[in-house]
Amino acid sequence: MILLRRLLGDVLRRQRQRQGRTLREVSSSARVSLGYLSEVERGQKEASSELLSAICDALDVRMSELMREVSDELSLAELAQSAAASGPVSAPVRPMLNSVSVASVTGPERVTIKAPVEAVNVVAA
Repeated sequence: MILLRRLLGDVLRRQRQRQGRTLREVSSSARVSLGYLSEVERGQKEASSELLSAICDALDVRMSELMREVSDELSLAELAQSAAASGPVSAPVRPMLNSVSVASVTGPERVTIKAPVEAVNVVAA
């Protein structure tokens, strides 16, 4: 089963780590206890929209960007779950990588890439 709170926590942790910030720094800035933020990042607690807003403000990340990344993670998890349920595929499709194009660059660490669905290699975790 795919848990949204787990995916959300993973994305929040990555955002924080990309900035080189500690749980303590972000929890202080968001005005949430360090323990609770840790539980949210580990997917053990459901974060309210108010709490997510405070964490996003502390990380200087738009909530829409956070949700977009969570949505992408959810899509991949669903594909992996479907692939695992349907069994092995006889011959994987791997198109030429030159069909991948960079759609936008929003910073030194984030690049959006558009590629055919067949170019994505999904592995069930």
